[in-house]
Amino acid sequence: MITNYIHWNIDPEIINIFGVSIRYYGLLFTGGLILCFFILKGIFSNENIPLTHLEKLSTYGIIGIFVGMRLGHCFFYEPSYYFSHPLEIILPIQPTADGGYKFSGFQGLASHGGTLGLIIALVIYAKKTKESIIKTVDLIAVVAPLGACFIRLANFMNSEIIGYPTTVPWAFVFERVDNLPRHPAQLYEAISYLLILGLMFYLYKTKRETLQNGFFFGLVITLIFIARFLIEFVKERQVSFEDKMQFDMGQLLSIPFIIVGLSFIIIGLVKTRNNTQPPTQVHLP
Repeated sequence: MITNYIHWNIDPEIINIFGVSIRYYGLLFTGGLILCFFILKGIFSNENIPLTHLEKLSTYGIIGIFVGMRLGHCFFYEPSYYFSHPLEIILPIQPTADGGYKFSGFQGLASHGGTLGLIIALVIYAKKTKESIIKTVDLIAVVAPLGACFIRLANFMNSEIIGYPTTVPWAFVFERVDNLPRHPAQLYEAISYLLILGLMFYLYKTKRETLQNGFFFGLVITLIFIARFLIEFVKERQVSFEDKMQFDMGQLLSIPFIIVGLSFIIIGLVKTRNNTQPPTQVHLP
């Protein structure tokens, strides 16, 4: 029996400067967005879209993602707590035993809320720039898995969103949680998203002319949330009320995204086929 599991005990805080905490989560979250920006810069150039539009998209997108992720966690996972502590929704603080507050960072971000926030940001972007929202989401879809991968790596550094206890040889012992070997669910998701990223880039480079009209958006949404739905089966439940549920909140919230994604795939393929078919010739007698 293999018992030489990987022990993980990384301090989430890299450094603390005058009470301001620099953490792996913030570093990876920001780094992922910056890397996505530079890759999108090349894609926008290839599509002959002004880079000033990318700057607007980045601003709206970052705000939409972060606000959506924060509100998604507060309202979907811990509504009773945050309704009674509304200040903690918008400020990175937590109460202390002496009645004061301490800087804690934002404890809780939900990817489903981030996706909704990004969609709202894209609607605003499209109105401001007159760019096609469908074309824009297709381009973002190419790099979206990279951002999702970095977020799960950030969760890994925080020893959060851990998996169920297991005896598989690659199990991790998250010592900041307990001494049980567990599925590294964060790494499962991160690896899945990297594989999806590779597929998206391959299709963009080789099939861009034949895959349009929302196909890329539909594909990435479908694949990401199918991966999320399946990996949830080896994850610890995030909040106590999920213990009585057959499917947890992450799975239930994934289902609508999968349905929407499949719809965009079908619509994108049909529209692209119709747009590329030559007009029917009418022969007059």
